[in-house]
Amino acid sequence: MPGTRTNLTNSSTAEDLLIELDRDRTRAEPLHRQIAASIRESVRAGRLRHGASLPPSRTLATGLGVSRGVVVEAYQQLTAEGYLTSRAGGYTQVALEPDAAPAPPATPAPERAAAPAVDFGYGHTDVSTFPRAAWLRSVRTVFTATPNERFAYLDGRGVPELHQALADYLNRVRGTSAEPRHTVVCSGFGQGVSLLIQVLAARGARRLAVEDPSPDDDARPLAGAAGLDVVGIPVGPDGIRVAELERSDADAVVLTPSHQWPTGGVLSAAARARVIAWAKRRGALVIEDDYDAEYRYDRAPVGAIQGLAPDHVVYCGTASKTLVPGLRLGWLLVPPHLVADVAQAKLLADRGSGVIDQLTFADFLGRGEFDRHLRRMRPVYRRRRDALLTALDTHLPELTPTGVAAGQHVVAWLPPELDEAAVVAAAARRGVALRGVARYRLDPAGPGGLIFGYATLTERAIAGGVATLARAVADVRAV
Repeated sequence: MPGTRTNLTNSSTAEDLLIELDRDRTRAEPLHRQIAASIRESVRAGRLRHGASLPPSRTLATGLGVSRGVVVEAYQQLTAEGYLTSRAGGYTQVALEPDAAPAPPATPAPERAAAPAVDFGYGHTDVSTFPRAAWLRSVRTVFTATPNERFAYLDGRGVPELHQALADYLNRVRGTSAEPRHTVVCSGFGQGVSLLIQVLAARGARRLAVEDPSPDDDARPLAGAAGLDVVGIPVGPDGIRVAELERSDADAVVLTPSHQWPTGGVLSAAARARVIAWAKRRGALVIEDDYDAEYRYDRAPVGAIQGLAPDHVVYCGTASKTLVPGLRLGWLLVPPHLVADVAQAKLLADRGSGVIDQLTFADFLGRGEFDRHLRRMRPVYRRRRDALLTALDTHLPELTPTGVAAGQHVVAWLPPELDEAAVVAAAARRGVALRGVARYRLDPAGPGGLIFGYATLTERAIAGGVATLARAVADVRAV
């Protein structure tokens, strides 16, 4: 559109224009024509857009190793053709409007499906509540108080300030046994579990156990790609069935013991003790995904399993559910014998997570801003949870909610006569998006259920969405 500017400024050099000259006088065109042709092609191809400033003739001549007169002649030719415009004492700029030059063939944009009226999709944290002012105060502190050497490359574990802040917080709030020197900072749970799987595979691990159902977009595909067998361990009302884990011949297990995803079960104290005994007896590793334990409403806090056996459990936490996923901040509390290998894997993966965000989060934690944010958000999410439960009880009393005491989602089990896939499809036709439990099962057998994420929805939207879902269920029953 007219007035559009590129990042190219009048201080640009020859390198910015990507002009190549053939200086063989026996076969090449004159240099001024080569320069004009190169700039002309850049304008036609859209690399130089309307309003882009070109280097002064003297600057471009120096960069190309030609006389200034050669560049002036090229500029004059392009000005005469209408490609450039120039004023005395001003910039030489691209004058041709974008639609005046031949445009490359347009690639039709893929058609987008209409957005659902109500989206109960899980994992969409309410990013509008991010405490920007408090975060900005920590950013300012980082830039004014951090020694210069902290902004250089670090080792794969991350910055010491965040290690200490995380240990203080997790030991106080989650009951961990965290040592700052055993902490590795990563870019969320996905990368954290990827690093662990790499290390385990390199050490000879052959089988990874996961809860069934469990997420299908992190540990399971990553383990398969690393050559590990993946075995699903059924989940009961209180979490993983430990007896089946003990028979699994697994070298490691991924657990969500404080709020099983997606069913919401809490692993009992007796079951936790059996898991730890299994890990010690077998020399196996427990990977604890503590993804949303800070959000609890109707129950006492449940401590992390890592606090029971820090030498056999890796604790995984992130800021994705508690702050915003866009920060890409996660952390691992790693058993001492694995720290060096995991840190090395992180270093090879991306040379370490961003230092500024790590230091900012450390200050944010130390100031108590993280605790304050969680205290503000718990009643917000609780009201949304309550609105969902009320709506389900009113419009769909035949569904059985579970896992309601914590987190940002609820699973509601369907009665046997309702087909899960049919309900999900009927809801989509009426503008309500939600997922069923079946897609997350390794063993296809099991009751049908719907996953309701409520973190980003208003109470009014939740009530309206469930009412619409009830009409979709009626559609299914009428078939």
